Amino acid sequence: MSPVHHAPGLASSAKALMARDLRLLWRRRGDAFQPALFALLVVVLFALGLGGEPQALSKVAAAVLWLAVLLAGLLALDTLFRGDAEDGSLEQWMLAPVPLAWLVGVRTFMHWATTALPLLVAAPFLGELLHLPREQLGVLMASLALGTPLLSLLGAVVAALTVGMRRSGILVALLALPLYVPILVFGAGAVAASAQGLDPIGALLMLAAGLVVTALLAPLAAATAIRIALN
Repeated sequence: MSPVHHAPGLASSAKALMARDLRLLWRRRGDAFQPALFALLVVVLFALGLGGEPQALSKVAAAVLWLAVLLAGLLALDTLFRGDAEDGSLEQWMLAPVPLAWLVGVRTFMHWATTALPLLVAAPFLGELLHLPREQLGVLMASLALGTPLLSLLGAVVAALTVGMRRSGILVALLALPLYVPILVFGAGAVAASAQGLDPIGALLMLAAGLVVTALLAPLAAATAIRIALN
C-alpha cells in the first residue's frame, strides 16, 4: 500500500519558509547588520550636525529615531522579493498548495523581524545618544511597535509591484515614501504630544487601526501584484 502524502498546511509552510529565510540570512549575515548600522549612522550624523547640544537633541530625538528606522527599512525594501524572483522561488510560491498571500505575509513578517525588530531593541540605546527624555521612551517604543510592521506591510506591496523590474531601487523609494509619510507623522506625533503633556493615545490608535487594516489587505494586494508582474 503506497504511503499517503499530505499537502503542507499553513503552519508547516510558514515554518519551512521562515527556516529558509533564516538560513539565507545566516549566509549573508554581514548584510543583516546593514539596516541597524545605517540607522546608527543617521543618528550619529544628526547628533554631529546639531553640535551634540543635549537640549537641541532632546527636542528632535523622537523624530530622528523614527526617520532613522524608516530609512533603514527602506534600504532593505528592494530585496524583499528580488532574490525569490531571480532564483524562481516566486513561481514555486504560485504553484504551492497554500495561498500566495499567506507566503507573502510570512515573508513580510520575516522582513520586519530581521530589519525593524533589531532597531526596536536598539531604540533605547539610540535614544540615549540623542538625549531622549526618559518619560518619552514608552510612547516612542509603542509607536515603533505599531508603526514598523505597518511600514513593512506597505513596503511589501510596493516591492511586489516592482519585482519584475530591473534596478528598481529608486522607484521603490519614490513609491513607498508617500505611503510612509503618514506613519512617520503619527509615530513621531505621538511622542511630540506626550512631550507637550497631551494624550498620545489618538495617534497610537490611528497606527493600530492602520496596522489591522493593512495586515488584512496588504498580503492580498502584494500577492495580486506578484501574479501580475510574473504573468
